[in-house]
Amino acid sequence: MNATYPRLNALPDQIKAISSLAEEILSMLEAPKSKTPQKALDDFIRLQTDLDAVGEKAEIFQRQHNNVLALIGTGDVINSTLELDDVLRIVMDNIVRLTKAERGFLMLKDESGQMQTRVARNWEMESINSAEKNVSRTIIQRVIESGEAVLTTNAQEDQRFVGQESIVAFNLRSILCVPLTVKSAVIGVIYADNRIRAGIFTNAERDLLEGFANQASIAIENARLFSSLKQTLEEVTELKNLMDNVFASIASGVITADVQDKITLANRAAEIILGSSIIGRPLGEALASVSAELNPRLEEVRQTDQPVVDLEISHIMPQRGSLNWRLNLSPLKDANQKTQGVTIVLDDLTERKKLEAQRRLFERMVSPAVIEQLDPNSLQLGGTRREITALFADIRGFTSYSESLEPERLVRVLNRYLAAMADAALAHEGTIDKFMGDAIMAWFNAPIPQEDHTLRAVKTALAIRKSVEDLHRVLPADERLFFGVGIHVGDAVLGLIGTEKRLEYTAISDTVNIAKRLQENSASNQILISKEAYERVKSSVIAKPLAEITVKGRSKPLDVREVMGIWE
Repeated sequence: MNATYPRLNALPDQIKAISSLAEEILSMLEAPKSKTPQKALDDFIRLQTDLDAVGEKAEIFQRQHNNVLALIGTGDVINSTLELDDVLRIVMDNIVRLTKAERGFLMLKDESGQMQTRVARNWEMESINSAEKNVSRTIIQRVIESGEAVLTTNAQEDQRFVGQESIVAFNLRSILCVPLTVKSAVIGVIYADNRIRAGIFTNAERDLLEGFANQASIAIENARLFSSLKQTLEEVTELKNLMDNVFASIASGVITADVQDKITLANRAAEIILGSSIIGRPLGEALASVSAELNPRLEEVRQTDQPVVDLEISHIMPQRGSLNWRLNLSPLKDANQKTQGVTIVLDDLTERKKLEAQRRLFERMVSPAVIEQLDPNSLQLGGTRREITALFADIRGFTSYSESLEPERLVRVLNRYLAAMADAALAHEGTIDKFMGDAIMAWFNAPIPQEDHTLRAVKTALAIRKSVEDLHRVLPADERLFFGVGIHVGDAVLGLIGTEKRLEYTAISDTVNIAKRLQENSASNQILISKEAYERVKSSVIAKPLAEITVKGRSKPLDVREVMGIWE
């Protein structure tokens, strides 16, 4: 393939050489003394005309071919690193060279929505100083607002921009500006111009610049996501290291007291935990804040001569507030194994309890199975493609029902039903993606593989039906609501999406959308399953066919069935 490129690049010159030779031969044939037949002469003239046309097309093809190679090279450069400044500088130099632009700019929106120049290069492959950064703000604003490229071969005469001060004042002529778009949102522009010559840019240059803009947009978004993930992982790592240091720094306090309960020994850790020097003081006085719970256990040690371990006491100390201690009590023996008093090993669990509570709260907000997948050493952008069974379930009539209830009661009722649906999914080892108002989204077969994932989804739906029936037996009549479920199976991409401030681990695919549409079209207390999902479980599931349904966003109707139960 590499050997082909030199031949393609030399083709226009070769055609020109042949055309020049043909012109010389034609001059000879047209000479007065030539006896060349008129028909042969006419054929030769047509041949020369065809050669000229082929030459022009060859030049166009060569330019397009070079542009394609440039874009391929651009993609290789962009994908080679996430250090965007160097990449964009190199690529902008290529764009200026290929488009014959005098200047090239890449601008991005800042946090306030204002355009800021990220890269500015001239035809000599040098950075442009601030005095030379005068551009047409009118054209840039038009591209931002419309999301479409603007090409003008001579801005001074273009009726679209007559009277624009920046174009007149800066003597701008050939201008080409294309948007940088991420998820249908314009995040910046690429701007190229030539203040000396008109007609520099054509549709070919516009297409080239749009191709580069697509690659640059992806690179910018990847760099931003990478930066956000890197920052998040650094914060998580810092917190983990802090927790490790805290745990490593906690030393157990050791206290000994004689048979009269007078403290004979206390290490530095014990005095730090208690907040004062305690040697020589009565045990009950030094540990007054926990004496009500501690004294009976001390008496037990004295009577039985046996230790008491892992005694946890929550209490309040003046000036320190609420505390959590763990105590181990044991008889203090001398060399002859005679009891001489009591030994107390004291650990302050207050900070650890707080951290454990935070961890439990985090696990309630994010599936533990998902947390296990977030390995800072292997996390990559882009997600993982997996086959999943998606399940959507919602509470029917909840919107109208909520209009007549006080917010506190409404939330209580909603949580009863959502808890029933969530417990059903977790009981069958499903992953709960999210709660959406009065609905729940879950999937099966990820992140842990499950051979029977579609059957698990069906069993979850039936468990939801049973849970709702159980709720109806204990709830008052005006709180008895119904449900609807949709189930579909197919491929999905599982990974992290979101913004710099918030990330979410979720599944994205048409599979999820179809499950959602099935749920939206289910009747009260109805479980709808797609044909694809039914084929996986038809030997185990009782289902009846329904009329095909047409759902939003799909041109063809869906073949669905209603799940009635499972074969015993």
